Amino acid sequence: MREHPMMPIPRPGAGIPLLAWRLDRQHHASTWDSGIGAEKLGGRWNAKGQHAVYCSTDPSTATLEVAVHAGFAVLDTQAHTLTCMEVMAEPVHIVQPEDVPNPGWLVPGTPSAGQQVFGSRLLAQHGIVLFPSAVSRFSWNLVIEPGIAQGRYRQLSQAPFVLDTRLHPPGG
Repeated sequence: MREHPMMPIPRPGAGIPLLAWRLDRQHHASTWDSGIGAEKLGGRWNAKGQHAVYCSTDPSTATLEVAVHAGFAVLDTQAHTLTCMEVMAEPVHIVQPEDVPNPGWLVPGTPSAGQQVFGSRLLAQHGIVLFPSAVSRFSWNLVIEPGIAQGRYRQLSQAPFVLDTRLHPPGG
């Protein structure tokens, strides 16, 4: 049986913009592309000490990426902002699932030091990298090293995020 394909990636310059979405608590919306949170804590694809901005190539995956850490209760009860950004210039490095040395890196769980080093090197080299999402298996995350990618992306819009209340029902 054939493996499900990844969601297609639009290519900048091919008439279809490469868009990405990020969900932040409202009080952090103005600094959405600072990468400070990931710099302080480290992330799935960056080591502590390296700025990284985590986005997704669709708003649903951006929501799931936050919900897996904060929970739907937080998304329901605290104000969040959804930012849409556009990649305006290449290069965007794409990491296909088969390019990852350890398939365990693509499943939910705590990232390893090797995974963070792998991602950090790619971010330092390319500035903008597409990685497969661990939360939504056939979706993509776009990670930006803001210092290296400066001028290659821009904010398109920000809007208040509204969670479908069925995801946080009474007694749930």
